[in-house]
Amino acid sequence: MEDFLRACQSAVLDNEAKALAAKMGVPHVGLLQRANPDNDAHHLTVEHLFGILLHTTDMRPLVALANEFGFDLVSREAPKPQALTSSLINVGKEVADLTIAVHEALDDNHVSSFEKALIRQEIDHVRKSLDVMDVSVKAA
Repeated sequence: MEDFLRACQSAVLDNEAKALAAKMGVPHVGLLQRANPDNDAHHLTVEHLFGILLHTTDMRPLVALANEFGFDLVSREAPKPQALTSSLINVGKEVADLTIAVHEALDDNHVSSFEKALIRQEIDHVRKSLDVMDVSVKAA
């Protein structure tokens, strides 16, 4: 917990606390007090943490929080939208590739570890194509 609280304080102090407080709509001194882990009288709320992350893009608090629970925080690149027809064609192709991989694996009534890896790879391709379809629909 200490690392998380210190990371929150560092995110505030290292990102022009006065300007950050103005963007968040909170008093500058109040933000500094709330971000100070040694101040027992004030604590950051979830809304404050969200504002810090949103306005600074400083992810140290999230990294520290994830680490506290044994996780790694990994950023991902958002898919770029496509024309709906192109996106639909790609989803269909990926589902077809998955179908073929499963049928080929089942031909001998035994699915080897190599075939399982291929099927899982095709499943990942389907998921990614569906993510592109999702952002494409939102952008349309």
